[in-house]
Amino acid sequence: MSIQLLQTKEDFTKVLESEPVFFLLKHSLTCPISAAAESEFERFSQHSEIPCYELFVQEARELSNQVASDFEVRHQSPQAILFNEQQVAWHDSHGAVTNERLNKAVQE
Repeated sequence: MSIQLLQTKEDFTKVLESEPVFFLLKHSLTCPISAAAESEFERFSQHSEIPCYELFVQEARELSNQVASDFEVRHQSPQAILFNEQQVAWHDSHGAVTNERLNKAVQE
C-alpha cells in the first residue's frame, strides 16, 4: 500500500474520520535520521493492510503542531503515530521508528 501525503488540517480530519486505524509519520525533509525512519516506514507500508500517511514537517508545520496539541503527543521528527478509533494508540520517534516496531505496535 502506498503512503499518502497529508498537507492540511482538512486532509488529516478526513483521514481521521474515515479510517478506523492508520499510521502517520511526521518526516523532516532535512534530517538523516528522519530519512532512515521514512525508509523503514515505506518498508512497513509495502506489507501492511493499515493505511499509511505522512506529513513533511517543513511544509505542514501547522498540521504537525495541531496533531501534537490535539492528541497530547509531544512533537518530534521523525515520529510515527498509530491512530485507532480517533485516538493515539502508540507513538515513537527517531531510531525507534523501524519496520519491526511498527509491526509490533499493530499487534499490541
